[in-house]
Amino acid sequence: MSIVQDRRAATQPAGPGLDAAASSQGPLVRVEDLARTFDVSAPWLNRVIERKPRALLRAVNGVSFEIERGKTLALVGESGCGKSTVARLMTGLYAPTRGRVVFDGQDVQATLAAGGIGARTLRRRMQMIFQDPYASLNPRWKVLDIVGEPLREHGLATRPDDLRDRVEKLLRSVGLAGADCDKYPHQFSGGQRQRVSIARALATDPEFLVCDEPTSALDVSVQAQVLNLMKDLQRQHGLTYLFISHNLAVVHHIADEVGVMYLGKLLEIGPKERLFSTPQQPYTRMLLDAIPDIAMSGKARTPVQGEVPNPLNPPPGCPFNPRCPHAFERCVRETPALLPLRGVRVACHAVEEGKI
Repeated sequence: MSIVQDRRAATQPAGPGLDAAASSQGPLVRVEDLARTFDVSAPWLNRVIERKPRALLRAVNGVSFEIERGKTLALVGESGCGKSTVARLMTGLYAPTRGRVVFDGQDVQATLAAGGIGARTLRRRMQMIFQDPYASLNPRWKVLDIVGEPLREHGLATRPDDLRDRVEKLLRSVGLAGADCDKYPHQFSGGQRQRVSIARALATDPEFLVCDEPTSALDVSVQAQVLNLMKDLQRQHGLTYLFISHNLAVVHHIADEVGVMYLGKLLEIGPKERLFSTPQQPYTRMLLDAIPDIAMSGKARTPVQGEVPNPLNPPPGCPFNPRCPHAFERCVRETPALLPLRGVRVACHAVEEGKI
């Protein structure tokens, strides 16, 4: 956190859901029993004629975790597991169906709903980097306007000369040239576009960045450059990250803690080194076994079997039980709780009972 932010926080009036004790210590971000359900039903008349019930998609279903200040939590899992929905819930782009997100002692949804100075301050302290740099930048705007927009909106730079000076500094901080202000997005490569997106996210001097697969659309060599840039910026500015990815190699490079999601639920979460070296949940083991064994160690590997069930009709009990080689009767009958076991938190009846 910068000195400016420290002073701003000290003079900021309490907003909805602000806990003074929590804001000065403890985790920066806390997610409590977060859930989001989407109504994907056919139109009412179609349902009446075809005699079909409403269709509800539980994209996120009871997720809880914490992120310490200056640390990175990565969420991984197959496509459709709810990672990106969690990202949008945390930044207030979606309203939760159940649960809440607490940022530095403030209930995010309550603060944004109340509006005013509290909501503007919260949005300034939380920013998001989107997956596709081709889609997240306005092709009709110059970089000066793209990166300068949050500065203008939050009143951080009102004079044109001051705005340009700050945008040039932001561009240089992400490895671009100050003269790039006058270019359009189509004049950059994919990696350079993502650097522009990062500069835009940093414009308001945030403390927390939600990164929704920021390197998935980039070449492997460019991915490494962007990841190293993000780690450097984290060290320089004390940033806290939620990093969404399906690439376990990327996650191992950048994360401090890793959470594994499946069908809207968190199946395992713990420190990176422990989770990668001794995974507990069978699904986590399958994901790690799917990584190519470049060292040719000869270790027995179990590839991920089967297909993800229909999220509109998830299986009862443990969501992974139809694909799990260790499933037994309790797994079908009872949904496992996320319990602290063997140095991580894991939701698995087989691990809980010592069967694996």
